[in-house]
Amino acid sequence: MTATSTIQQKETDIVITREFAAPRQTVWDVWTQPEHIEKWFGPKGFDTRVEALDFKVGGQSKYVMVGPDGTEYPAAGTFKEIIPIEKIVSTDEFGEGFEDTPAAKNVDLPQGMVLTALFDDLGKRTKLTLITSHPTLEDKKKHEAMGVVDGWNSSFDKMDEYLKTISK
Repeated sequence: MTATSTIQQKETDIVITREFAAPRQTVWDVWTQPEHIEKWFGPKGFDTRVEALDFKVGGQSKYVMVGPDGTEYPAAGTFKEIIPIEKIVSTDEFGEGFEDTPAAKNVDLPQGMVLTALFDDLGKRTKLTLITSHPTLEDKKKHEAMGVVDGWNSSFDKMDEYLKTISK
């Protein structure tokens, strides 16, 4: 089945779309399994530790990105919707302790974000569309100012490289 997602973008959304040279099932697995997530998640130079991943509706995730200087950046979320190999919707929150990180100093953190990942089958390739929805335009602007687009694109670069190592 080849699906093409139609995106109704709102002004409070940040949308990033990338194509990967791997089948949809492989991209899905890399997105949803801790042993894969730890290989690519986070901007270049960061490592990630998956502390919790209860991959079901109502389940929780907790990741900790570790910066080059050793600073830990916790993130958490709750899964709201899962359609296998097609769609994941979850809350996207700064984890406990994030407010004490250098990235949060003198910053009013955005709140109430919802992350939607759409996986479109393009045969031997997969289109991944990531939508970060914010409750207000102000929250979107705060998130953009923190470098979220560059951060995700850097993570996707790492994911692309990782996929090449497992998709031979």
